[in-house]
Amino acid sequence: MAKLKISELFYSIQGEGRYMGAPSVFLRTFGCNFTCDGFGMPKGEKSDERNVISIKADSFKNYNDLPLVHTGCDSYASWDPRFKHLSPVLDVKDVVEAIVDTLPHKEWKDEHLVITGGEPLLGWQKQYPELLSNEKMIALKELTFETNGTQPLSSEFKQYLLNWTLNNKGRTSKRGCDALTFSVSPKLSVSGEKWEDAICPEIVAGYEWCGYTYLKFVIGSQEDAEEAEEAVNAYRKAGFTGPVYLMPLGGTERLYSLNNRSVAEYAMRKGWRYSDRLQIPLFKNAWGT
Repeated sequence: MAKLKISELFYSIQGEGRYMGAPSVFLRTFGCNFTCDGFGMPKGEKSDERNVISIKADSFKNYNDLPLVHTGCDSYASWDPRFKHLSPVLDVKDVVEAIVDTLPHKEWKDEHLVITGGEPLLGWQKQYPELLSNEKMIALKELTFETNGTQPLSSEFKQYLLNWTLNNKGRTSKRGCDALTFSVSPKLSVSGEKWEDAICPEIVAGYEWCGYTYLKFVIGSQEDAEEAEEAVNAYRKAGFTGPVYLMPLGGTERLYSLNNRSVAEYAMRKGWRYSDRLQIPLFKNAWGT
């Protein structure tokens, strides 16, 4: 029996990207290859918020008790090993039961499944076929992996996804099936991660052969926007053909509202798409939203 280490499982609306506003189940797996401690910090500096919180890590019994951070990664507890006690290891069949239990009708209708992280393609690719093949998941129509775009798909998982799209009722196209989406958020230098580690054009171009794939960049300044343009050029050179979204930086409503209009206007000038972050004004970016 396959197992998954699950950080969060909740029902909400998708706040970002292609499916913004769609009722969605979010399955957040544990683990990531990045820390993104640079978000919200002056260039070259790293956030220390999660380290301060971790001093009392053992006192937190569930995610809802955790403080939100204003800088660094806003989902820090989904990968920082000091908070791993909050993420249980579950049999895949139990994860399926928990997923279905979150649905308003206790079965799939038009809801969307989002597998996120952390980095959901890091270490869990062997487990997903068992999850998606469960009889209670057959009626699922739309699936998204929210990824940083650094993890190649194994040949076995790629073949499974291709078969999944062929069997799915979604609209098939030359490159995969629109029912399967890769929402790729490459980390720019504003995140604190290095370009050579974070920008992997050939890997992302490979996702397109399995499903609909787009890029989504977090933008906090003009410098970020210019770096995103440089990254897009690199992805295009590697053969990536999908759309590009720009999304304002903001782990809190105040930070988000400072630059959302300027990011939207820059996206318009480039002919790119703008993504809001509905979870911030609606739910204050709380855990489980």
